[in-house]
Amino acid sequence: MFREFLLILKSQMNIYPLKKKIARIEKRNRFAITTIILSLLMVLATFFLFDKAIIFIPLLIVISFILTYFSLLEGIEGFGWFGLFFMTMVVTVSSYLFYFLFPARWLTRLPFIFFYGISIYATLLCANIFNVGVEKNLALYRAAFSVNFLFQAIVSFLFFNLLFSFQQDFIINIIIVGAMSFLLSLHLFWTIRLKKSLEKENLVYAILVAVVLSELALVLSFIPLKTTIYALFLTGVYYSLSGLIYNYLDQRLFKETIREYIIVLSFVFVITLLSISW
Repeated sequence: MFREFLLILKSQMNIYPLKKKIARIEKRNRFAITTIILSLLMVLATFFLFDKAIIFIPLLIVISFILTYFSLLEGIEGFGWFGLFFMTMVVTVSSYLFYFLFPARWLTRLPFIFFYGISIYATLLCANIFNVGVEKNLALYRAAFSVNFLFQAIVSFLFFNLLFSFQQDFIINIIIVGAMSFLLSLHLFWTIRLKKSLEKENLVYAILVAVVLSELALVLSFIPLKTTIYALFLTGVYYSLSGLIYNYLDQRLFKETIREYIIVLSFVFVITLLSISW
């Protein structure tokens, strides 16, 4: 339905001359323009209180989508309308929401905007590599996957930290953790083959990750922990579980890989266990 809407919109608007003009701009310059505009918009958003989030969140999502299209422009097809745009939008929204946990002053605002700008530029580079279809045996693809996975872990930590800081009802925790885990893992598994259509196998494993994280969110809702520990534990589980599934789907699940993720999961579990204050 979304794809049909875009086709109808293109047929009604004469955007091809504009698209040709944009294509003349070097792609890295487009990335820089997008990063600057989103960073300036984020600066503006930080001057308003949290009660204005209902306005800024849709605004940030829409502008992030438009500017990501401006940056990539060519070769976007099928599931790429989700896969190539998702990380830019989710990094923007998670950064915006997480900022409200800090004191509202320039001492925190400037480093925050600097980190956000770097994050957006990096996610655009990753999306571009996925979009042009670089062969997976090349180091460029591996670097893009590693950066993308890193930012997924950061985004999950920011979202989970913010969620548990609100001390919501356990049902809210289950729904939000499940939805976020599903979208992140679905995007991660899509980067394995970069198909134009959604693969059933990816969908099934994304649901599996979402169910596991939702059940853990349910359990954690009744355990007295600091919000950072909640977020750290869920992020560690997401990183380990989705990483194992990714390597399994990519046929690269070796003993060393399994040992690496188990060590990470064990370390996070011990920290969580020691942090419980009954």
